[in-house]
Amino acid sequence: MLVLKFGGTSVGSAARMKEVAKLINTPERKIVVLSAMTGTTNSLVEIAAYLYKKNIEAAIEKIKLLEKNYQLVVEELFETKTFREKGLELISSHFNYIKAFTQDMFTLFEEKAILAQGEMLSTALFYFYLEENHIQSTLIPALNFMRIDEDGEPNTSFIKEQLQHELALHNASNLFITQGFICRNTFGEIDNLKRGGSDYSASLIGAAVEATEIQIWTDIDGFHNNDPRIVENTKPLAGLSFDEAAELAYFGAKILHPSSVLPAKLANIPVRLKNTMNPGATGTIICNETKNKGIKAIAAKDNITAIKIKSGRMLLAHGFLRKVFEIFETYKTSIDMITTSEVAVSVTIDDTKFLNEIILDLKKFGTVEVDTALSIICIVGDFIAESKGYALKIFSALENIPIRMISYGGSFHNVSVLVTTSDKKEALETLHKTLFEHD
Repeated sequence: MLVLKFGGTSVGSAARMKEVAKLINTPERKIVVLSAMTGTTNSLVEIAAYLYKKNIEAAIEKIKLLEKNYQLVVEELFETKTFREKGLELISSHFNYIKAFTQDMFTLFEEKAILAQGEMLSTALFYFYLEENHIQSTLIPALNFMRIDEDGEPNTSFIKEQLQHELALHNASNLFITQGFICRNTFGEIDNLKRGGSDYSASLIGAAVEATEIQIWTDIDGFHNNDPRIVENTKPLAGLSFDEAAELAYFGAKILHPSSVLPAKLANIPVRLKNTMNPGATGTIICNETKNKGIKAIAAKDNITAIKIKSGRMLLAHGFLRKVFEIFETYKTSIDMITTSEVAVSVTIDDTKFLNEIILDLKKFGTVEVDTALSIICIVGDFIAESKGYALKIFSALENIPIRMISYGGSFHNVSVLVTTSDKKEALETLHKTLFEHD
């Protein structure tokens, strides 16, 4: 069994859906996981925001505009009158459902129900297209098997049991279509796996069915050794370990959602990144073993805030760091980097929702300094403990870049430096030139 996930750009138009249909029309048994069409989730988020503000007129205008876009997709996607009518009926049904939320009180539960419509639309339209073209498939609703627990974490035993049940109902089928991103919570209400969650869905599904391979299809030829939007002459990577891929994904490489790596890693299922725009490209294979040592790739993460806590009382003070970290835990704010000295501790965060509250609590322990507009640059590879020369190459490349923080030794797969965002482009370019173009 293969699991293939196609992102929003891969199903972003009628033409792209037709190309995906060609890609999956092969003999292997497979589950195809689809995201919402490009832009749909953002539009649904805007609609929800208007409804929260009780701006019903703006919400209805946005709903009608999105509905019109889908009607145009139906006209382009289907060849026959029968399936165009089926498609238009489907669109009307979903958008009438969304319009109904303009008539009543709007809460978080209604918002999540609205956000689910994007994936439900893309999968149903794609299923109809396969049916029109006599490609036998089965549509299995993710809401029937994908569930999170009371902590918002996937209920893996429930997912496996229910998914196996869904597949058993259609034992003769070789092609299954389902939604990414959406799920139900422990109370049975519609929920989701957060943004980027279609990758997570594919990985969870792959683990549940013990897939031979999970394929993530996007609009780029796998992981590149640097950010191709910023740096010229980047190259796709043939292979990475799960740990290396997780570091790159967390620290800015947009091709893969960081959470999606773990279920596949635990189940020891390889993940292959492929490009729907260039399906012949090899892509990147991610597995538990990596053959090549040394530096593999560079990624950058923006919108970083650094917080420094200075305190004379910190000197030899037992429990000081625990008290500091408890403050971040209280406000459910993750820390990316940390450095310490005898009288100070510096940390970085990318979620500033509770920044003011965090600063207020930290001031109980000493002086607090805050810097913003920063970026973390992450150099990823396989740096075994006996490795020599890697740190010298990295920091030599950055000799003209002011470095605010350094994290080295916490992982065999990651060296991170903190720079001002205005220096990020130069840092990425000079690292790329030193680490890759001179190889």
